[in-house]
Amino acid sequence: MKLAGNKLIRISLLGLLVGTSGVWEGCTSKFDEINTSKTAITTLGPTELPYLFSRAQQQASYAAGTYQTAQNLFADLYAQYFATTTPNFQSDRYFMHRTWINSHWNPIYTQVVPQLKTLFEQTDPNSSQYALANIWWVFSFHRLTDYYGPVPYFDAGVPANSVKYDAQDKIYDDFFKRLAAATTVLKGKTSEKPYGTYDIIYSGDVTKWIKFANTLRLRLAMRISKVDPTRAKTEAEAAIAGGLLTDVGDNAVMVKTLADNNGLATISGWGEFRMSAAMESVLKGFEDPRIGVYFQPAYNTKTYEGIRNGLGSVELTDPLNTNDNNSNIGDRWIKNTGAGSAWDRQLGFRQDIMHTAEAYFLMAEAALNGWNVGSNGTAQQLYEKGIKASMEGWGITGSAVDTYVASTKTPIAPQDQQKSPALSTITVKWGTTEAVQREQIGTQKWLALYPDGMEAWAEARRTLFPKRYPVVNSVNTDLPITAYPRRIPFLLLEEQSNTEAVKAAVSLLGGPDNAATRLWWDKN
Repeated sequence: MKLAGNKLIRISLLGLLVGTSGVWEGCTSKFDEINTSKTAITTLGPTELPYLFSRAQQQASYAAGTYQTAQNLFADLYAQYFATTTPNFQSDRYFMHRTWINSHWNPIYTQVVPQLKTLFEQTDPNSSQYALANIWWVFSFHRLTDYYGPVPYFDAGVPANSVKYDAQDKIYDDFFKRLAAATTVLKGKTSEKPYGTYDIIYSGDVTKWIKFANTLRLRLAMRISKVDPTRAKTEAEAAIAGGLLTDVGDNAVMVKTLADNNGLATISGWGEFRMSAAMESVLKGFEDPRIGVYFQPAYNTKTYEGIRNGLGSVELTDPLNTNDNNSNIGDRWIKNTGAGSAWDRQLGFRQDIMHTAEAYFLMAEAALNGWNVGSNGTAQQLYEKGIKASMEGWGITGSAVDTYVASTKTPIAPQDQQKSPALSTITVKWGTTEAVQREQIGTQKWLALYPDGMEAWAEARRTLFPKRYPVVNSVNTDLPITAYPRRIPFLLLEEQSNTEAVKAAVSLLGGPDNAATRLWWDKN
């Protein structure tokens, strides 16, 4: 198994060699024997390749040990799914902790890239195995580049003292090429089962991987719709024509185990975050039946309560802002409570990767843009299908869903310490103006993406939906309380060890290396 071309790893290996130079001089006659691992894989064959794909999948979703600092303390907060309840975590007040975020960066370069590059080297470009590796490469890197902007991409995994960063528009161009190539190959391989059960999302179901790849392609096409509408339209229409996720059985959900648990489930019992006031305003106002799946009633009040983002140490002493008076994440994710049915407990060890509902909301927006969505329906029909698919995915069906779709209820004022107003005035029922319809699609997509804060934050930057509350306090001079983070600054580790490449990368940003500088596609 290969190591990524990561400077930190290279330095560590160099230090080991220097520190044991006397040993090498005295044992040259047994050099090969000493330097041959008794346990490491030294040759790779077809039976070993599935393990590599599993590892790449598992690490790109962020394991339990890295999930908190990779996602929960950044994207989940900036999407306003949650708010922190401890003064120790200043990222909710916009402090960019440049060592915490190593947890987001490192697994991609030290775990995902080596596995996938080995698969590219060991499999035929026209094979289904190569195609799945290509799709997962795009999925892994789009979450990375949408945090920082330019990242090492084309030379990722290349052993070098300095690895260059690539501009985000070039990276996205490669995303589209890889996804198109992968689906072209897979169309002729639908009877195969690449990686079999070692594919911990679809168990090698090629038809579902084609749908996943096309939905990812549509997601990325919509992402660039403000900066390159012509390319976006072309890619979106090709993705839709190729076939998207269509029913709940297509949902991409990753199998987890007790040894590698769902990261969100792991941290949910630590008492460090609760429902955001934004979620409370919308879920309670709409009388959304998903509220009981997404969150638990507060321990003291037995009602669903949320708090504002960016609370400081003073505000957090107020009883209204304490853990026991606010809602923790739903018992589906808390593995040690014993709450919920056997179905709930089983899914608590799984991780949501992509939901079918997203495909419908993306098509609804495409229809509003005047793009060709084929015979899939009107913008309103697609919007309503998205809501129903999301509900069904969480086990909610029947008349309650129809009632919700037709509801004219609006978000409420959350009755929090800050006396926050209602987040918006929109209804669930399809609106009469395009401006309202776009906000409705964005808000319902936000609800359907839960708990994927990475994608929700990216979409909030692109569309400005859902509307969000200003943070109560900001400790970041680049971001006043009325602003929202647009990116994560480059890592301190990279600045120190890959200095010249980072300096060059800043010139690709179009602004300073801070959280206020917008990414290439962020034009709203």
